This record gives sequence, C-alpha cells and structure tokens, in this order.
Amino acid sequence: MKKNRIDVITLGCSKNLVDSELLMKQLLANGYTVKHDPDKSEGEIVVINTCGFIGDAKEESINMILEFAEAKKERKLNKLFVMGCLTERYMDELRAEIPEVDNFYGKFNWKALISDLGKSFNQDIALERSITTPKHYAYLKISEGCNRTCSYCSIPIMTGKHQSRPMEEIEEEVKRLVAEGVKEFQVIAQDLSFYGYDNYKQAKLPELIERVAKIEGVEWIRLHYAYPANFPYDLLRVMRENDNVCKYLDIALQHVSDNMLSKMRRNISKDETYNLIKRIREEVPGIHLRTTLMVGHPGEAKKDFEELLQFVSDMRFERMGAFPYSHEDGTYAYEHYKDSISDAVKQERMDQLMSVQEKIAFETNAEKVDRTLKVIVDKEESDYYIGRTEYDSPEVDPEVLIKKNKMLNIGEFYNVKITDTQSFDLYGEVI
Repeated sequence: MKKNRIDVITLGCSKNLVDSELLMKQLLANGYTVKHDPDKSEGEIVVINTCGFIGDAKEESINMILEFAEAKKERKLNKLFVMGCLTERYMDELRAEIPEVDNFYGKFNWKALISDLGKSFNQDIALERSITTPKHYAYLKISEGCNRTCSYCSIPIMTGKHQSRPMEEIEEEVKRLVAEGVKEFQVIAQDLSFYGYDNYKQAKLPELIERVAKIEGVEWIRLHYAYPANFPYDLLRVMRENDNVCKYLDIALQHVSDNMLSKMRRNISKDETYNLIKRIREEVPGIHLRTTLMVGHPGEAKKDFEELLQFVSDMRFERMGAFPYSHEDGTYAYEHYKDSISDAVKQERMDQLMSVQEKIAFETNAEKVDRTLKVIVDKEESDYYIGRTEYDSPEVDPEVLIKKNKMLNIGEFYNVKITDTQSFDLYGEVI
C-alpha cells in the first residue's frame, strides 16, 4: 500500500471517464499521486466511478466495489470511495449493503470527496482534467442529462434533465486541450441532438461544432450519440464545409418497426427513420454511420424483428452494435410491460443481427483496399503500428494495422495505403 496514492477506477462510458479526469486533476492539485485503472492497485485510497445503465454494467460495478471492500477488510487499503451512476441510482441500498465503503457520492456531488479527504476543491482549475487517453485525443462532454422518455432507458433517472454547457466554456476547454497536445476530439453527450434547447431555446449543435472546428489545432472532431427525432439537419452542412469535422456520426436508432418505435416511445416512425438516413447520406457523401439496435424489448414480435433485419440489410451501416433488452426498475417499460421474451430468444436475435452486420462490415472495409486514407497513429505494438481513420472512433471501431516499414510517431497523421482487410480491421502501409 503506497501512502498518498489514490487509484481511480472508471467503469462504464466515456462520459464517466470525463468525470474521473476532472476528479483526478483536483486530486493531483492537492498533492496526491494518482493512477487511473492501474494493472495492480497499490493506493492507500481507491475511488470507483460506477456505471448503472443495464444489468451487466450494474453487476460489474457491484463486483468491483465488493472486491475492494474485501481488500479494505484485509487492510490492503485505508479508504474506499464510490461515485457515479450506480450510486446516484441506488445510494441508500448500497450504504446499507456495503458498510466498508467510507462514503458514496452520486453523479454530480463528487466534489464533496475532496473535502472528505480534508482537502480543498480548487475552483481555478474546475474545468481542467487529467487526461487518461493517449495525449493526442480526448473526449469532450458538451452536456449532461436527457429529456427523452424512452421506455427502456434508466439514464434520465441517474442524470436528470438535459443541461447544455455554455458554448464559450466548451471553446475554452478545447483551446486548453489543444495547448496540451490534443488534436482529436470525441464530442459526447447523452443526447447531442438536444444541445442548446435548454440554454439557447434552439438547436445549437451545428453552431457549436462550427465554432470548435475553427479553433486552430483542432484536426478531427467526431460526433457521438445523436438522437434521431428532431435531428439538427444543419449539422450536415457543417460536416460538408469543414474538413476537420469527421464524416462520421454515432446515432442510436434502437429499432425500426412502427410497433416497436411506439412501444419504445422514440417519437419517430419507420418512414421518418428511413428518410433520415437517406438524407444524411445524400448530404454528406461517404459518411460512416454508427448505430445501436435493441432486440427483445417487450412486444417485439417475429415480424418486428424481421423488419429490423431488413432495415440493417437496406441501410448497410458501416458500424453497428446490438444489445438485448434489459428490464430496468424505474423505467416506463418496467412499470408498464412484462419482460416476456426469453434470454435465449434475445441472444438468438442479437446473433442474427450481428451476423448480417459482419458481412456488411467486411464489404465496407473491402471497398477501402487500394485507397489512401489519412490515419492517426495511436500506439505501437510488436508487429504493427495501430491507427485509425476519420471513420473510426477509439475503442469501438476498426483499427488500421500499419506495416512497420518506417519509424512512425504516436499521435501523428500519415497517409496510409490500405492493402488488405479482415471483417473489422484494415491493413496498410505508409506511402
């Protein structure tokens, strides 16, 4: 156990990661040594930032808390703090069940952790973060919360109403990160499409992205988690007109049959969904779309699933993920529907979807063979340099395995000729 060292462990999404980075900056400013997701925990203090989205994520968070609660019992650490989405949702239950934890914090009151350590929160660096990603890219959280009422989703329970950050504050953060060497920004929110409606009474995502794109040193901007209903179409013009706005959009569609879209309370129809995707592709030629689809929501008949399969075949999403419905307490679906579709059927449907998608992903990659693409290098491994194109977000999308025929610098851009492909990854060499 190392004195004055704090190990911060982040579970869940990149939005959680940003919160951990803000906390870590404060801890460093107060004189602590801080390690993020260490291979071996040796700190005298451990902070776990939890996820509470669906069953598997909750289970992972609880198991992690129990593991460190046991370590505390064995005197392998002095203090254990837990924060994040799971605690926002189940604070009282966790306090009662795991008394070894010194204190629990929700998603928004983690600043109290600093004072509980006998230290002071430094307001002068309130917007600064200790970046945990490779230094050339960072996540940029532009809002918190969600005003949508999707039947299955527990996020609004944990995050509350949508709160857009002021544009000037976001610009200031981007400039600071650029000065620290960040070139690529993954713009994230629970709902990008709603950005601005609360503060500015109108859609402001296009203006925000245009303003960020004009900041010197910003080489790539990539957009995550748009909502299909009331999509801010002027964003497509911004993509076309600004070379540093990646031709990439992560837009979670969840389903396509009118029956399921209604039951899911998505406020969009099948025809509107098809027209949305058609318009995006027409206005931004070559765009790569990432989406997420759900199977096994209560009421999903075989006909609904067949429509979803056809939708995937029709739309040919370059990037796609799928997950089975999880019956989450507190949600509309939990209160109004019975979770009647078996886990086996959910898994079978998900496997079918991903099987269709795997073929599409391979064909999409094959179209890139013999093309020369701009690639950023993320890391070096024994046989290859590992990079990404503008169509690839870190952690979730394909990588480019670059032949080691010359020395490359991590975090630099290169023109790479694509020479071969697998289902998900590309092979190439610098020209």
